[in-house]
Amino acid sequence: MDTRNIMYFMAVFEHLHFTKAAEVLGISQPTLSQQIRLLEADFGIPLFDRIGKKVIVTEAGKLLHQYGMKMLQAEMDAKNAIRELRSEKRGTVRLAVLPSDLDFRLVPLFIEFKTQYPETQLQVFSTIFVRDEVLAHKVDIGIGLCSPLDKRLVQVPLGSEPYYLFVHTASELAKRDEITLEEIKQHSLVMYPKGYLGRDLVDEVCRKQGFELPTVMEVDSASSLLQLVSAGVGVTIQPRDLLKQHLEWSNIVSIPISEPAPIRHLELTYYADRFISKAQQKLSERLINFFQSRTV
Repeated sequence: MDTRNIMYFMAVFEHLHFTKAAEVLGISQPTLSQQIRLLEADFGIPLFDRIGKKVIVTEAGKLLHQYGMKMLQAEMDAKNAIRELRSEKRGTVRLAVLPSDLDFRLVPLFIEFKTQYPETQLQVFSTIFVRDEVLAHKVDIGIGLCSPLDKRLVQVPLGSEPYYLFVHTASELAKRDEITLEEIKQHSLVMYPKGYLGRDLVDEVCRKQGFELPTVMEVDSASSLLQLVSAGVGVTIQPRDLLKQHLEWSNIVSIPISEPAPIRHLELTYYADRFISKAQQKLSERLINFFQSRTV
């Protein structure tokens, strides 16, 4: 049984006449009769009684009409949904992104995207395991740090962004044009715990220079780190543009770190063999433009 046979049945049900139904369908009457017989054989019960020249719907036929209408409507709904999906009006896009980028930079972009594509459902997940989420098919697109090339993935470079030192405006460091990593050893540093991407990236640069940066406090969110800096508890090292458009941190300034400085290299990833909807393509384009216009 398929929807074509259901359509044949519906035509006979409506006209109660095989010849008229065949004319409407644009097929021969013998072909229509054969298809109805095959449908009845499939169900194992007559759908129509043929009494002389009269065609009468059986109880089984009435049931099939009831459910057949739902089947045809479901097929139409599916076709319309897919048509809308291809025209960028519908669909679901799942995105994995690094926590600090979600909290401090990307929400305005998501608002703009939702305004333009109101029927598209956008699901955004904050995680440091962006690549793993993409490989596990838990998300459609990922924005994270560059990883080794993987044949299973499409990996689009988004540029690079240096890390700066963030200090309170009342700090003696606030007027510095730049600072070295080794100089930061002399100041109270608040950072992510070891094992977090941003912390490991900074620690690796320091190790190559032969020293380690001590911390006075460790917390697992960029927002908490900035609150500590704002309260004068310490200084922190974060991506350069973290504070842009956030007036609540007006008492924090960022200072470039002189070479060799920690730099994060970003990429957009998605699974190579997966279908990418129009909505996903549009969001990917916006994300690529967003990051490439801000990185060095």
